[in-house]
Amino acid sequence: MSQRFRIDGAAMLVPEDRTGIPALAGRSGTYALMPTAPDLLVFSRTPPEGGSIPTPRVVLSGDAGGFPLSDLIAFLSQSRWSGVIRVHTPGGERSLTLREGEVRGATSEEPADRLGEVLVRLGYADRAQVEAALREQSASKLGRAMVEKGVLQAHDLFKCVTHQVSEIFHAIVLCREGSFFLIDQQLDEKMGHSLQLSTQSLLMDSIRKIDEMAHFRKRIPHGRMYVARKRPSDGKLEEDEDRVLTMLDGRRTVLELGHAARLSEFDVTKVVFRLLEGGFAGLTDKPAGAPASAVAPEKTVAPRVRPPVRAVAPVDARPVARVFNFIFREIRDEVARSGMDREFIAAANAALSNQALSSSPVLEGLAFAADGSLPEGRLMEAFDRHRAHLGSEPLASFRQALSDVMFFLLFQAGELLESRADEDLARRVKELLATLEAP
Repeated sequence: MSQRFRIDGAAMLVPEDRTGIPALAGRSGTYALMPTAPDLLVFSRTPPEGGSIPTPRVVLSGDAGGFPLSDLIAFLSQSRWSGVIRVHTPGGERSLTLREGEVRGATSEEPADRLGEVLVRLGYADRAQVEAALREQSASKLGRAMVEKGVLQAHDLFKCVTHQVSEIFHAIVLCREGSFFLIDQQLDEKMGHSLQLSTQSLLMDSIRKIDEMAHFRKRIPHGRMYVARKRPSDGKLEEDEDRVLTMLDGRRTVLELGHAARLSEFDVTKVVFRLLEGGFAGLTDKPAGAPASAVAPEKTVAPRVRPPVRAVAPVDARPVARVFNFIFREIRDEVARSGMDREFIAAANAALSNQALSSSPVLEGLAFAADGSLPEGRLMEAFDRHRAHLGSEPLASFRQALSDVMFFLLFQAGELLESRADEDLARRVKELLATLEAP
């Protein structure tokens, strides 16, 4: 959508190609040059003539260092705005797609944000596997290629893509220089359905990460520090802390521990910091001369205390379950037309059994039937059994769990279907979801 111009040494505005010339047609007049950041030029016609142009169009732009972009994103989320936020920085361009205020996708020119880098960083693939797949497939089909090669399961790919979008979001929020643009444009159905992340949750996570990482860096200046075990677990550590502690041999850096434990840099830094604070580990800027014992220390797990059960009013979750089951069957039927329903259901059940789609207890032990539905009776029994622990709005928690499953199925289907079939499926799913909103 952009035409390029160059300002030469004589301060003349020169189109870089012929497309730039008609771009200025109809823009004759006197303009005032507004004071902006070095990377942004803003001209304002004086006097203004009004009018509008068709989409896509920039409706807001500014200096990314002028105020926190988190404030802008929070406003867009509350306003349920749909469109694209594009941020230009010295490190490259990143963009975020919002539909009705929720994050539906992200792109980045930064090499570290590529899916292949995410797979390596989280430990789901090594660099040789990624490079081999890229020699056979384009970067846009890397994820599907890795699943077909057996390197990843479908729910692993979903987790990595979700992590990739989250990291791009955090990088945009942390941006302190460059320019941003708010672009009003139509979003196609395919872009808008295969992934959905809560904008408010991502914002809260970003703010927390900013504050926490600054605190961690007081003891861990960077991720290239080596970590050695000083004493075994006392049985009171969290699961991730125990897992990382058994890996400490003095020859892995913080970043390498993250790769091995499949944790992001932030998460592994947090774990190592806690181990340092507890006296379980020590830091050095050089690797240890000899490996520590390969035998993992025995551990005892402290029993978890369940919160007291609260009395809750009766809730009928059956209509929600039936609508989502109808959606699940629709997705499965569309995949079945391509003859891939058996593999599709197997991958979905693997994701459910590994609790990769949702941590909600209502989904524990469930599996999809051959028609793509979840057993309604067992689903209702699980909801009734666990609803006292589903927060102040158990039905909303139940719906969110099923929504998480739905977005995974749509993501997986999008990797298998042709574009037109995928878009038609998205339209039908949107219509079915709308029935839940009806009075």
